[in-house]
Amino acid sequence: MANYRILLVDDEPDIRAVYGEMLRREGYDVVTAENAEEALYKISTEQVDLVILDIKMKGKSGLEVLESLEKEKKKKDIPVILFTAYSSYQDEYTAWFADAYVVKSGDPTELKNEIKRLLRKKKETAK
Repeated sequence: MANYRILLVDDEPDIRAVYGEMLRREGYDVVTAENAEEALYKISTEQVDLVILDIKMKGKSGLEVLESLEKEKKKKDIPVILFTAYSSYQDEYTAWFADAYVVKSGDPTELKNEIKRLLRKKKETAK
């Protein structure tokens, strides 16, 4: 798993720290971004295998990042998990571009399972 690089995008430093550490303990290489602009830059300049993207951030939203990735066709090889405290965004049209939608909670099991599922799927389609 150590060869999988995950970009964790959230404007809350505590969320980046807690979930970043949890993912590192799972064996992933984790890079972080605190806003949409930094996320888009890292996706363009670094090898990223999966993106975990908060929706509500200062400046551009995670949905705007997702829409930008879709328009630029950068998303085709990079699975995106929308990771938010709000379940209400699931019905937003742009949210449909995401590969998974996970509501933040104290239990990271669903997030971990979605990461494993999407990376497994990515590996299978790469064959």
